Amino acid sequence: MNPIVSIIMGSTSDLPVMEKAAAFLDEMGIPFEMQALSAHRTPDAVEQYAKNAAERGVRVIIAGAGMAAALPGVIAAQTTLPVIGVPIKGMLDGLDALLSIVQMPPGIPVATVAVNGALNAAILAAEMLALSDAELHQKMVDYKENLKKKIEKANADLSEVKFKHKTN
Repeated sequence: MNPIVSIIMGSTSDLPVMEKAAAFLDEMGIPFEMQALSAHRTPDAVEQYAKNAAERGVRVIIAGAGMAAALPGVIAAQTTLPVIGVPIKGMLDGLDALLSIVQMPPGIPVATVAVNGALNAAILAAEMLALSDAELHQKMVDYKENLKKKIEKANADLSEVKFKHKTN
């Protein structure tokens, strides 16, 4: 089994956030890899990783980083694969990381999700892959339908909550 999604984080301290992406990909049956590579501490390894990812079969890269958050942009500069950036909350409640990731120059796009939004990064990666995979497309349709059912059930449960002046 070869990975088609790569989850990269600047440090293993980012794992509690990034494992949400891994869990979703695992649930969807999407082969993935996980690595810790630092744009600042291991720049040569990041460059080699990014330049070789496509030829290894990777089709989407999810890159999480905090603080200066250079990792997603550095990877995007070295590959034509789609890169999804996950700003990791650290200093400034993750605003520093968010701004670092979304402020990419023209020609080096990085799709960006919310601070600590690794789950949404994995969902976006799956939606990209589902464009050319009918089975995965159906899994994503089912996933979205289950989200709808959860809200409908929550709303039904909420209707059972009683207050003296509640009208519904």
